[in-house]
Order: sequence, then structure tokens, then C-alpha cells
Amino acid sequence: MDNDALRARWQKLLSAERLGAGSIPSAPERTAFQQDYDRIVFTSAFRRLKDKTQVFPLSRSDYVRTRLTHSLEASCVGRSLGAVVGREIIDRHKLANVDAADFGAIVAAACLAHDIGNPPFGHAGEDAIREWFKASGLLDKYDFSEAERADLTQYEGNAQGFRILTRLQNPDNPGLQLTSAVLATFTKYPRASWLEAPLSGVSGKKFGFFQDDAAAFTRVAAATGLGERAPSAWHRHPLAFLVEVADDTCYLIVDLEDAARLGFVRNEDAETLLADLAGDSVTGGKLARISEPKERIEYLRAKAIGRLLEGAAAVFLENEADILAGRFNEGLLEASPASMPLQAVKKIARENIYVARPALEIETAGFEVLGGLLSLFIAAVEAGAGQCPMTTREKMLLKLLPKQFSGAQGEPAPNPYLRFLRIADFVTGMTDSYAVDLYRKLKGIDLPGE
Repeated sequence: MDNDALRARWQKLLSAERLGAGSIPSAPERTAFQQDYDRIVFTSAFRRLKDKTQVFPLSRSDYVRTRLTHSLEASCVGRSLGAVVGREIIDRHKLANVDAADFGAIVAAACLAHDIGNPPFGHAGEDAIREWFKASGLLDKYDFSEAERADLTQYEGNAQGFRILTRLQNPDNPGLQLTSAVLATFTKYPRASWLEAPLSGVSGKKFGFFQDDAAAFTRVAAATGLGERAPSAWHRHPLAFLVEVADDTCYLIVDLEDAARLGFVRNEDAETLLADLAGDSVTGGKLARISEPKERIEYLRAKAIGRLLEGAAAVFLENEADILAGRFNEGLLEASPASMPLQAVKKIARENIYVARPALEIETAGFEVLGGLLSLFIAAVEAGAGQCPMTTREKMLLKLLPKQFSGAQGEPAPNPYLRFLRIADFVTGMTDSYAVDLYRKLKGIDLPGE
């Protein structure tokens, strides 16, 4: 593409058109993309991230990260990375009426929301939901499409996040009516759950929207000019690569920091790994003057993040044309000079952090909790839909379901796919603590007190 075509392409990718609301004027002091950030901050779904697992579920420590603090840190990193890349893109293509801060605000908003669809107990919660639907036998009762079946048996928090942003928050609007640029950047996996043939590359390894939300993503893809890879699959928005960098940088680096704080990784090992990532950015005698292990690790963490972002920005800008054309489909960090030391961090994470006993114990219990809640509430909506006789207990359970998830006037949806998806919406939206508390009450383990 010549420079005029690239300029036009970027202008479309930065679309401020709001899903469900068209274009709304924004002021220079508070752009549409900054408004998106604010809208996300004030949602109940975002607030619940304070009690959702990052690595160590239900931690008693006041130091380790939750999904909320992780998302805030990722948004800070994403804002910086987006602005650095944006400044160069604007200069290269002479983009009009665009500021480097717009790039930063888009990436920051997408990063802020990137984990908003995660169920309780982190990725173990996703596995629990998938396995429950596979083992339930319910899917064989109905004539589901391949994609509807895959939505449930391959249940994905990324798709749930898109659903929350575009439908579940403010359901009467519906959704937050975010800009198309932010929604496309948020969607790291712009494909449906079922495809006729598998897709290669990082953007094809998971899916980003459920069938119930496919039309909404199609509108986002059209507004931002995303290229179609296959039926129900598109090339990534270029800025989604930056969201991935911010997320990966924060969870890899800070998970290591948290693990050292909790004693699952030796301070000496954490320092060595972070120093390898930081490379030449650690100069002079400042580190030698820091004696406390906690402060040494925090200093090295900041330096490592800086170097990772510098390398990722360089890879993005070097491969801009291929990214825009859909020919580049790998992680920026994996293509950067930091790839080798990052592999060492990932290795220690697999061997020491993600298999730490406290994490495994509570995540294993999460299978029982989430599976139990799905069993109870799906049995209730199935009975409410006339699929089996309704017991007194199931009548009570239906009354406990918010109308948003049980159906209008408490009448479950006639479509079984929507019935199941809405119960998944309900369970996924819970915090770790609330899911445990509700499960114990409904099972009679803990009775509500006065």
C-alpha cells in the first residue's frame, strides 16, 4: 500500500463510531477513547475484578495482585506503549486530527477491560465451565449448531468480556456503547468458536465472541475495516498486538514478583531473571545501593518492563506493513530480543508459580463450586422452560436469579442455547468469594445468619 492508502487505513482503524450509538462528538480535553476508559472504570463488572483470581486465589496477603490491580497495571503499560507507537505512526503517515495520546487511550481502555470476562478462579474457572457442559449431557438433548455447542464446550473468558462490554452492562442500552476502535483492539481473538478449518497464528488460538454476539462483532469489524481471514474470522486490529504485550508483560513480570514475595520463588532467582530481561537498562550503581530484596525486585521489575516495551514497539514499527496486511501473526515479544530471557521466566512460572499448592487447592475446589452452581441454576431454568417437572426448590432458585439471566418475568428463554448462555453469564460474573459463599448457602453448608 502507498502512503495515502496506509493513512486511510489507520483513520478507519481509529474509528470513534460507537457500537449501537453511531458517532458522538467528543471534546479535545476528553476524547471518545478517554470516555470509553471512564465508562469501563465505573462498571460493576470492572469493580468485581478486585475479588477475582490473578494467580493466587483468595489470597490472605495484602501485597499480591488481583485481576483489578493487574488490569490497572496493564492499562498503564498499554497507554505508554500505544503512545510511543502512535507518535511514530502519525509522523510516518501524516495522520490528520489524531494525537499519539489517542493511540495510548485506545490501548489503555482495551487493556483495562481485557480480563473483565474472566470467571471466578481464573483460567481454572474457564476449564470448570467447559468441563461441566461437556459432561452434563444436556447439549445432546437439543439441535445446537456446531458454533453454539462450541461456545459452551470451549467456553472462553475473552468472548465473555466482549459480551459484557456490548450487551450485559447496561442491558437496556444495550452495553456500554464503546467506540469500534476500542472494541476491535480489545478483541485479541477476532473469530467465532467454531470454524471449518483451524487458523494459524496467535490471533486464531482462541475465540473472541459467542454466536449470540456475532452480529455485534461483525459491525465492529466493518467500522474499523478489519480484513476477513475466513468465514466468521478476521485479522486482528493492529493495536490488539499492543494489548497482548501489555497483558503478557504485566502478568509474567508481576506474577514473578508476587511469587517471590510469597516465597514460591527465591529472591535471588527472581532478581537474576529480571536482570536478564532488563539487560543494559540496569546501569550504574543504583541496584548495588538497594539492600532490601523487595525493593531490589521492584527496581528490576520497572527496568524489565521498560525494556520489554521498547523491544515490542520496535518490532511493531518494523513490521507495520505486514501487520496491516494481516501477514504478521505472532507475538511481538516473541519476535523481540527479549524472547530468550522471557522463556526462562515462563519456565519458572510453569514449574514454581502456577502449580503452587495454595493455587491448586483453591482452583480445584473451584471446579466443585462452579459446577455445582451451574447444575443448580440450569436445572431450574430447564424446569422453568417446561423441559422437566418443576420442584419447589427449583421455583426458589428461579426467584434467586436476576431477571437479566432468568428471562422476562422469570420465564426462561425458549431457546436452550440462550438459557445456558445466560446462566453462564450469571455464574461468570460472580467474584471468587461470592461464588463460594452462594454455593455453600445453596448446599446448606453455611446457612444465612441474621
